[in-house]
Amino acid sequence: QVQLAESGGGSVQAGGSLRLSCAASGRTFSSLNMGWFRQAPGKEREFVAAIGRHGINTYLSDSVRGRFAISRGDARNTVWLQMNNLKPEDTAAYYCAADPYNDSLTRPTYWGQGTQVTVSS
Repeated sequence: QVQLAESGGGSVQAGGSLRLSCAASGRTFSSLNMGWFRQAPGKEREFVAAIGRHGINTYLSDSVRGRFAISRGDARNTVWLQMNNLKPEDTAAYYCAADPYNDSLTRPTYWGQGTQVTVSS
């Protein structure tokens, strides 16, 4: 069983930056495709970013492309989401996700508990 633990959420003003981290355990990290989703109040959970097992393929949603970046460090069993130029509409609970097979994380197998990001105008 894979456990995912997010950290790095918080409150920031519009235009600011945050970096989310997700530490994985329970399975060889390099065998996992990793990514991030978010869910704002009253909205469905949506895809944000994903990175393949080898760190070559990355995917970003249109709403964050150019502002967010995803990376991974296999030696640290960690994936990061660097979020720059944050906007109030980025406010959401951010969830780390993982899947052994699909690098675009269409239907992730594993989920973290989430970390809150709040962006004020």
